[in-house]
Amino acid sequence: MNPILRAAAIAGAVVAGVLAIAALALVRPDIPLDRLQAKYRAPTDSYMQMPDGVMLHFRDEGPPGGRTVVLVHGFSASLIDWDAWAASLATRYRVIRVDLPGHGLTSAPADYQADADRYADLIDGFLTRLAAPRVVLVGNSMGGAVAWDYAERHGGRLDGLVLVDAGGWPHAAAPGGGPIIFRLMRSPLVRPILPLIDTRPLIGQGLRSAFVDPGLVTLALIDRYADFARAPGHRRILLSMQAGAASQAKIAALSAITVPTLVMHGQDDRLIPFADGQAFARAIPGATLIGYPGVGHVPMEQIPARSANDLDLWLRTKVYPTPAGALDPRPVAKEPTK
Repeated sequence: MNPILRAAAIAGAVVAGVLAIAALALVRPDIPLDRLQAKYRAPTDSYMQMPDGVMLHFRDEGPPGGRTVVLVHGFSASLIDWDAWAASLATRYRVIRVDLPGHGLTSAPADYQADADRYADLIDGFLTRLAAPRVVLVGNSMGGAVAWDYAERHGGRLDGLVLVDAGGWPHAAAPGGGPIIFRLMRSPLVRPILPLIDTRPLIGQGLRSAFVDPGLVTLALIDRYADFARAPGHRRILLSMQAGAASQAKIAALSAITVPTLVMHGQDDRLIPFADGQAFARAIPGATLIGYPGVGHVPMEQIPARSANDLDLWLRTKVYPTPAGALDPRPVAKEPTK
């Protein structure tokens, strides 16, 4: 063999070997569900077996017979994202939060196909089995899309609807396609290898886009998102959701929503623009809009006390009105001392 070609072949083999070793070093298998439960369990954890094979993880806190607020998380998130709100609101309300299939500690059959319609139907079946009364449904991001979908499909159960930086408003793709991890999840070339490798750096980049304040994106937060993504079957569901067609809101259907509606949206949201929140507020009759300057995609985590108090005040004036003299002026949450 020509010495130059031989040297090139050897160099190529070395490079391929190095890449193979690097790839193996990045491989991350599933984490058994019992290990995740041991790490993330809480005293209020409960599970419900659903007819479609889903074992739904949820937490039910606050006065058992109280007015009920149901919290639905966003894409790749979990019910833990609502910890601050749940702790505050449970002083006055029954607070129920769930992990959707493909997320948190919920497990689903291997062939589970997730979308907003199926999630909305799952929540309705869950609330029926729980014998929950009429509820106020709150959703963030993808959970916001599930919430307005629920209002369109099962609105008879609702006392109110709250959209927190909700997804689903139809518009052109954001410049650059959003965080790198979402672009990779949509790529048919890269998507097959994502379930095999450590995506922590990509998850960190996505979270920093969501929070705006990089100081809030801790290693523990990144680890939690990465851990839950590695629960058995979760990566397949998450990837299939990014590859499929996203639910898109239709003005005609939104305009038929009659329950009191609150739209909360960070004005510096880099994932879902504030203009989308404004559009939802215009489309839903009588909706109240609260915009938060300097806040990103997850107000309930970036400004938990302020956003929880805004929700509480709206609930007590728009959904469950209380005579002015009987209105408890105390906030449900206090801003942390500095």
